[in-house]
Amino acid sequence: MSASTPKLFLFAVIQTKPEHFEDAKSALDALIPPTLTEPGCHLFSAFVSKDRSNTLHLFECFDDEAALNAHYAQDYTVEVFKKYETWLAAPVEVTKMWASSPVSWAQFHA
Repeated sequence: MSASTPKLFLFAVIQTKPEHFEDAKSALDALIPPTLTEPGCHLFSAFVSKDRSNTLHLFECFDDEAALNAHYAQDYTVEVFKKYETWLAAPVEVTKMWASSPVSWAQFHA
């Protein structure tokens, strides 16, 4: 692995109320394009869970906490977080990670 600071990976689990699942999915889909243009964002992908109903997942990669915090401060991100206040069935679960091996690291640090 490089001596440079490792990129920050995040995995989020977003459990929605059934009546708001499609709204939450659409909001995440709309959030992807502007997020990918942010400095420090390398990956921002949304997925629908096969195993958990009304559940979305986000897989993200940012340069560091500062880039992530800049993302959280964007108007479009704040807008979605505001909607989550009524759309979610549970708080978003966010796991922050770094690559654990040179092979994993190299896949995202080209």
